[in-house]
Amino acid sequence: MFGQIGMSELLVILVVVLLVFGPKKLPELARGLSRGINEFRRAADEVKQELNLNLERETRYPRESERKSPPKES
Repeated sequence: MFGQIGMSELLVILVVVLLVFGPKKLPELARGLSRGINEFRRAADEVKQELNLNLERETRYPRESERKSPPKES
């Protein structure tokens, strides 16, 4: 999930955040971060669903200009 960030790096980040914001503000920050991540995931899922729906419509019902027409005789 965190890529190449190890446990020691996470501990340093947590200590810095604790020093900057204080222990009383930490739960509020965590809730806000969690809400933001969840909202981002929901929006990404909605975009993905919309793209899949549009792709399915295009493959099932091609536009008139894209339909194969019989070859013209010269």
